[in-house]
Amino acid sequence: MLTELHIEDLGVISTLDLVLGAGLTALTGETGAGKTMLVEAISLLVGGRADASMVRHGAPEARVEGRFVVGDDEFVLARVIPSDGRSRAYLNGRLATVATLAEVGAKLVDLHGQHAHQSLLGVATQRAALDHYGAVDVSQLRAARARLTEIDAALASLGGDSRSRAREVDLLRFQVGEIGAAELTDADEERALDEFEDVLAGAVAHREAAQVAEAIVSQDDGVLDKLGEAIAHLGSRSPFLASSDRLRSAAAEISDVISELRDISDAIDEDPQRLVEVRERRQLLRDLRRKYGDTLADVMAFHADISVRLDELESYEARADALERDRIVALADEAAAAASVGAARRSAAPRLSAAVRDNLRELAMPHADVVVQVGDDPGDDVTFLLAANPGSPLLSLTRVASGGELARSMLALRLVLTEDPSTLVFDEVDAGVGGAAAVAVGQALANLGDRHQVLVVTHLPQVAAWATSQIVVSKDVVDGQTFATAAVVSGDARIDEVARMLSGMAQSKSARDHALELLGHRRLNK
Repeated sequence: MLTELHIEDLGVISTLDLVLGAGLTALTGETGAGKTMLVEAISLLVGGRADASMVRHGAPEARVEGRFVVGDDEFVLARVIPSDGRSRAYLNGRLATVATLAEVGAKLVDLHGQHAHQSLLGVATQRAALDHYGAVDVSQLRAARARLTEIDAALASLGGDSRSRAREVDLLRFQVGEIGAAELTDADEERALDEFEDVLAGAVAHREAAQVAEAIVSQDDGVLDKLGEAIAHLGSRSPFLASSDRLRSAAAEISDVISELRDISDAIDEDPQRLVEVRERRQLLRDLRRKYGDTLADVMAFHADISVRLDELESYEARADALERDRIVALADEAAAAASVGAARRSAAPRLSAAVRDNLRELAMPHADVVVQVGDDPGDDVTFLLAANPGSPLLSLTRVASGGELARSMLALRLVLTEDPSTLVFDEVDAGVGGAAAVAVGQALANLGDRHQVLVVTHLPQVAAWATSQIVVSKDVVDGQTFATAAVVSGDARIDEVARMLSGMAQSKSARDHALELLGHRRLNK
């Protein structure tokens, strides 16, 4: 519910802070005192239209803030309207769009009367209201629709129409064949080919280098001979035994290297044809990477993916037949679920219509007729129709001209329904109402206040007397400027306000007696 409301420089309101409670709160005061500005402030908090003309004359901007508590959750909504420029919205202290504010606000507040924030006017909300009232189970219908959507998506993914499918098959066959012909098995093949090409391209030079190296080491008076002489000079002299052993190891290692050089050199063949083949293979792999991936690993992965896709398309007919059979079953399931839901909605509609009609006839609309219209199965097109007066045509609630009639229709609906939002605001709900009907409106609002926080702008003492709390809005003129204030009244102050509403004279004894009677009537009947 709305627990706190802060307003600065909005219309005739300079600064205003209100702490609000549960139940029914009546907003009263003289005509033009600024009651409607409180409703405007709440409307702004939940995404209502902002206009620079709302800013108090001479002020740079208007500001509205509201704290809402719903269960364990708390929301702080704010709206700032500059005297020039676009308004700004805030949610929990952070900048937000007006659309976001409206989305959050729709779950917190419903405004009824001359304002546009009326969730029950939406088709989806009216359908949900009917389902809630009639305990209509739509789970099987949702499941059937989800299954049908799943099957349609699978059919669509098979390849669309036959021509586009044939084109895709031809392309995939070419790509699968081209990559498959390359017989890729090693993602590192290009590195190995690069090394092999280097060997083949330099075969003659490689062998010559090996021969020169071997000659330098093993020829007469070469490295091996010199090592032998050094070893002989050292002989078995004890200081040099370790060094002599190391020289012998070096000579043995050099002999092994010479043998290895001979083996490698003998294995190097000058094979121009093989060199051509290697270079052609490298070019083929480069072409595949250019078309299908940055690396050979990417090309191999692409080949695996398109092979699966080609298999799917080539087996299209079998898979399509199976999915079409599944679709026939899903359509039958959906039709059966739609018929069941439609029947349940059509069964609940007259009962909801009668309940709302009975409430309206107690709210100074004795000739009102209400019809909840349900379309063809599954009855998703739900429309609430109202004829306020004898001879008037039944029209959707969105086309009801009178703000008071619309507000009372919403009140009648709310008396039947118990869903969110938790805060309801009614303006003009008592337009054209008096006497016993006014008492009925007040009692209806009080009953609604048992399960919602309800704020009502009213001129009727019979309605105000039913309120859990009463806020009086008044205005004063100081130095030629008008200032509106609001305060919660209780005790004698509340008796005075109800007396003023009755007779225009707060201190009239008869009016005060009548006010006490009204307030006592509320206590006796709640």
